[in-house]
Amino acid sequence: MNSTLSLMVLVVVLVILGGVFVSIFNSLVVLKNQVKNAWAQIEVQLKRRHDLIPNLIESVKGYMVHESNTLQKIVELRQQAININGDAKIVSDIENQLSGALKSLFALAENYPDLKASQNFLQFQEELASTENKISFARQFYNDSVLSYNNQTQIFPSNIIAGMFGFEQETFFEIEENEKAVPKVKF
Repeated sequence: MNSTLSLMVLVVVLVILGGVFVSIFNSLVVLKNQVKNAWAQIEVQLKRRHDLIPNLIESVKGYMVHESNTLQKIVELRQQAININGDAKIVSDIENQLSGALKSLFALAENYPDLKASQNFLQFQEELASTENKISFARQFYNDSVLSYNNQTQIFPSNIIAGMFGFEQETFFEIEENEKAVPKVKF
């Protein structure tokens, strides 16, 4: 009788531990898939931006003949961004450079009144601004997903299961240091 009770307690404990193990493993899989989905959403928005850039360049080319270096830099960065295939750190570095180059282009456009009045330019500027907002939201969702996933891979006891099955930390999609600075306004 005593050995039967001990065996039943052992079976119940093993079932409970097995349930906890399966639950933790499944939550890690769900969080990992959420990170992948969030990254895919960033890629969709980045592709949209990459697709808009050639049309934007074409719309400003005739007006900004003296700014060919800026235009060439944007074209080169766009090509690098399209060809890059890596983790969030590598992609965010290139995309941050591209964002900076686009900001420079729009700042330079202020010197060209005819360009600022061009309907094509205004339309592409608006579409890019909208896309930048979508990229920001997608980046926020991705970083939130990475935070949840990384937390789960680091807390006990899920860190043990994460280590056993190769769930590794993910990288945040971060902005460059120069983008963190508060812009200075001069009057």
